[in-house]
Amino acid sequence: MRVELVQPAASVLFEVPDEMHEEIMALIDAVTEDAEIRAPDLAAAFGEWCWLVYTVHGEVIEVLDVGCAQ
Repeated sequence: MRVELVQPAASVLFEVPDEMHEEIMALIDAVTEDAEIRAPDLAAAFGEWCWLVYTVHGEVIEVLDVGCAQ
C-alpha cells in the first residue's frame, strides 16, 4: 500500500509540533495496515488530537487533509 499526501496536507504535517506529527503518522499507519478501515470513498481517521481525511484508489491511499486541535 502506497501513501500519497497532497501538498496542503504535507505542508501541515511538517509544520505541527513533534508529538502531533507522531500522532498523524500513527493514523496513517493505522489506515494502511487495517483493511477494514480502508474506504473506497472519502473517509476520515481520528486520534486524540489529530485527524486525517483520505481516499483509497486501488493500492494508493491519498491523504487529502490533516489537522490537529491546538
